[in-house]
Amino acid sequence: MQSILLYLADQISSFDHSVLVAINHSMRTPLMDSIMPWITKLGDGGVFWIALALVLLIPKKTRRTGAAMAVAMLLGLIIGNGLIKNLVMRTRPFDLEHPIVTRANLLISPPSDYSFPSGHTLASFEAATALFKDHTVYGFLAFVLAILIAFSRLYLQVHYPSDVLGGAILGFLLGLLGSSIVKSVADRMEARKEKKQSLAANVTPKKS
Repeated sequence: MQSILLYLADQISSFDHSVLVAINHSMRTPLMDSIMPWITKLGDGGVFWIALALVLLIPKKTRRTGAAMAVAMLLGLIIGNGLIKNLVMRTRPFDLEHPIVTRANLLISPPSDYSFPSGHTLASFEAATALFKDHTVYGFLAFVLAILIAFSRLYLQVHYPSDVLGGAILGFLLGLLGSSIVKSVADRMEARKEKKQSLAANVTPKKS
């Protein structure tokens, strides 16, 4: 069993390295070097997605979607950033003994936390999934942005492909979970409200 796990880890490591090498050698251009840091900034701390969730919380018709995004991102913060990152403790690509791009040559400030999973990708896919559940068109556009943010992490050499893939899968699942939790709570509240209204309508006023 241990030999199988070591083999799988070696294959993943080889795949990660080959993809990062291919991106660095084949896709790097001055234009992309200027664009990618700005794209990745949209995912810094999940600020863009948090702001979008807060905006959606304001109108009543989109409140449930905003709440689902918020719950999903909170779950991701606890599970992904709080637990998994600190359990796996994966070294960033630029801190390897022989990095493809050294810490000094990064296009952005080097992140200080662990590598797996990608927090930018995690938050982006959580938010996009929750949004897609209620609003297909806007959710599709959110997925496009989420993919761009995820790719920017590879282009900038601050994550491995498996970090991004893990973040995307976990983000998708937590997006569904967040949406399910909010729907369940909202449905229960609506049922209670309807029951109270029904009871109030059936109460006969006492005669004086």
